[in-house]
Amino acid sequence: MVTTFETTIYSVNMKWKFLFLSVFITSALCAQTQQEKLREIEMQRQADKQRSIDRQIDSVALLIEQQNYTAADVKIVNILKTVRSVPSDLTFYLGKNSFYLAKYKQSVDWLNKYVQLKGTSGQFSEEAINLKAKAEIELLKEKQTEAKQATELLSKDFEIDCGPTGKVACPVCNGTTVIIKKTYLGNTYKTCAYCNHTGALSCEDYNKLLKGQLKPSTQ
Repeated sequence: MVTTFETTIYSVNMKWKFLFLSVFITSALCAQTQQEKLREIEMQRQADKQRSIDRQIDSVALLIEQQNYTAADVKIVNILKTVRSVPSDLTFYLGKNSFYLAKYKQSVDWLNKYVQLKGTSGQFSEEAINLKAKAEIELLKEKQTEAKQATELLSKDFEIDCGPTGKVACPVCNGTTVIIKKTYLGNTYKTCAYCNHTGALSCEDYNKLLKGQLKPSTQ
């Protein structure tokens, strides 16, 4: 038979177990609530930061619309200093503003990134594609002008002094003896046809190369 003393002990143990369980559940709920509050605070902080970035991007768009391209460029640089990843809309405005600043290579690069991100369905896709085409035309003109200027300078019968060694690193392969080209399928490697596997050119060959008179090796 169960005595009164044993019943009392059992009752006390059950009370302590219930109290312990209640304290444990309360602590767990408090910890969970605290974690949820921290998550909410972090989410709110991220949302506030995103809203701030969005406002700054809107400001960039307004400056471009007002044709204040230099101020827009300064603001874009400041935004880039505060973000880990560049928002897609900012890639568009960076490319657009670069076009109006006559930074055509930079314009093509950033507009191309926007098109890669958004395809043809983005808010600014059509404008980005049109501006990119214009920037590529201007970039080609720049390259043609540079080439013409170089030809004009080299057309005079000047020789470049290569220094006491009489040799220079091959400018075609940068002295590596290999020309690396990037393609959609990866890098391709081709032996340089100008430096004869040495990575260097004699001064005579170097001057011929500058004037377009050095013929590549067929081997």
